[in-house]
Amino acid sequence: MSTASTAPAPCGAGGLTHRGLVYGSDAEFLATTAPFLREGVERGEAVLSVNTAANTELLRQALGGTAREVEFLFAEEFYESPGNTLGAYRRYVDEHTRPGRHTRIRVVGEPVWRGLDALETAEWTRYEAAVNLTFAACPASIICPYDTRVLPEGVVADARRTHPQLAVGASARPSAGYTAPTEDGGWRRAPMPVAAEGEDVSMRFGADLTAVRQEVAKAAAGLGLSPERAERLVFAVNEVATNAVQHGSGAGHLSLRRSGRRVVCDVTSRGGDEAHWYLGYLPPDPGQPRGHGMWVVRQLCDLLEVHTDRGRTTVRLHIGLG
Repeated sequence: MSTASTAPAPCGAGGLTHRGLVYGSDAEFLATTAPFLREGVERGEAVLSVNTAANTELLRQALGGTAREVEFLFAEEFYESPGNTLGAYRRYVDEHTRPGRHTRIRVVGEPVWRGLDALETAEWTRYEAAVNLTFAACPASIICPYDTRVLPEGVVADARRTHPQLAVGASARPSAGYTAPTEDGGWRRAPMPVAAEGEDVSMRFGADLTAVRQEVAKAAAGLGLSPERAERLVFAVNEVATNAVQHGSGAGHLSLRRSGRRVVCDVTSRGGDEAHWYLGYLPPDPGQPRGHGMWVVRQLCDLLEVHTDRGRTTVRLHIGLG
């Protein structure tokens, strides 16, 4: 399996500031976020708020006339899936920091943690960790709010693990619990168990992936995916299998099944380098002709798990029934 794009592609001068905001009242939320956004407007930065409807209204009122210079989006609509959301943020950074626009962007982004199952919670946590890699070289200041009044204790604890700094009012301090995404701090793990409904579709494959595409398309339709989602799955599986053939032993194994409200597909192969858990979270250099596949796959799937153990790499793709 290829480990291409193991370093973040450059996207401008400056570097990332990524802070978690652990708060327990509206006043605490505003004490950090309102001055943070106002300062961005005063400095001529691109300023974005992606928060719940309630917190969006709090910010609009607190900012007054300054709110006209802030772009507001609703978190419930923006935080669709980890890969898709990270891709959307990256496009925002690239667009707003291109020559002649802004030298820096500033974001208050509030992931939606309520209503998630264990797998979704784990993958959104790894998303927050991956932000530190994806935007490491980008001129971006990001604050991620965590409301202790409504969030599980484990999610709040992970905020300290995924953010190098914690916001305190208008200032910040280092997070003692921070674990870099490249360190062995629990980020690398085997795919979480899934309960299969019915029999798996299982097959081995080699260099010719025609049969893989045909079998996945047929199985996806039979398992209840819409034509659009089935097409996404076929494209994503083809990219992963191609990667396995080109950078592994030249062959691999595929298994596909339905599990609850998702269709789950495992692509396994042997050989090649170890595949980092964050494979596909690092955007490729736009100038390079190859290496874009896993970045695209991350954005096509609702969830993606990657794990290498004793020379065997498993890429697990999840696509919801919709």
